[in-house]
Amino acid sequence: MVRLEQKLENIRAGRYTPADFMIADAKDGDMGSGVSASAPRRNADGSWQRYNTRSEFLDNIQAIIEQDIVDIMLVSASNLELLHERGAFAGSAVKPAIRANDTTDCWGGVRHAIYPKRPSRPFRTANLSQVMYGTDTPEPGAPITGTDLGLYSITFLNDVEADAAALEAFTAFRADAAANGFKYFLEVFNPNVPCGLEPEQIGAYVNDCILRCLAGVLKAHRPQFLKIPFNGPEALEELASFDPSLVVGVLGGGAGTTRDTFELIAQAERFGGRLALFGRKINLAEDPLEVVRLMREVVNGAVAPEEAVRAYHGALQKKGIRSHRELADDRKVTEAPLMRAASQQRAA
Repeated sequence: MVRLEQKLENIRAGRYTPADFMIADAKDGDMGSGVSASAPRRNADGSWQRYNTRSEFLDNIQAIIEQDIVDIMLVSASNLELLHERGAFAGSAVKPAIRANDTTDCWGGVRHAIYPKRPSRPFRTANLSQVMYGTDTPEPGAPITGTDLGLYSITFLNDVEADAAALEAFTAFRADAAANGFKYFLEVFNPNVPCGLEPEQIGAYVNDCILRCLAGVLKAHRPQFLKIPFNGPEALEELASFDPSLVVGVLGGGAGTTRDTFELIAQAERFGGRLALFGRKINLAEDPLEVVRLMREVVNGAVAPEEAVRAYHGALQKKGIRSHRELADDRKVTEAPLMRAASQQRAA
């Protein structure tokens, strides 16, 4: 049993403790972009002239797996194949997962493209049978050689035609997953284009869309857990408390400050989240391994978010790595939902 399975069992059985909070590293950026998905290859002084190559990117992923702190490593199907060829997951308690679909609003990393400015459309590249067994026609009882877990994402736009198309694609995916014995977790994005809603309405809208789209789905075909934006403490707490059978996780969003990273994981846990799936907040950090280590310390309550930022800068200094920001700037909370949550915590 990998750590993920044990933690989910504890959460569903009502035995949750902060040690069961799950951390996922989202290294699936190549499903929405190209060269830039691998992150800049920085020198110790912070300068850079190029992005990591694919091989260097795989090295970085393997280092996170070998660190053995994250519970899930989310990658593209093609990179999972190469990681297995390297033996990166051999004997590891880290669960591999793939991005099972790549809606058009995920294509934001394509340089000079305008896809994210257009209404999201459903789209799927990965072949589930190939991801699991390496073939379209596996023999009965064939062992899983890839993974049986993937991320499916959906974006609701408050538009009948667009949302119906997205839900029909989701239905087709669930049928494909059921036929292959493939498990999934569901990512629900905020609308990626203006859709007649005020910012303060987005959290409630997304919560209701999640519950609506799962209302007709029986237990066997429901997601293992959710991945959603942190739309503020009220929205997260509402969803997490409404149905305890839904394990709710938060996505990382933009890179932000280091304080944003630690504050997000702390506030997510405080308001009922049981999972953090961070991409750029890990991938673009000066020292991804140190960020992951401190994320676990923060969620376990061993260190407060602001103290973790100080510890992180201290570690960078010892390693001779120049930080992207001065400590005073990196200690600031800059993302609006987190600022509200931090303000509420101080008031309490």
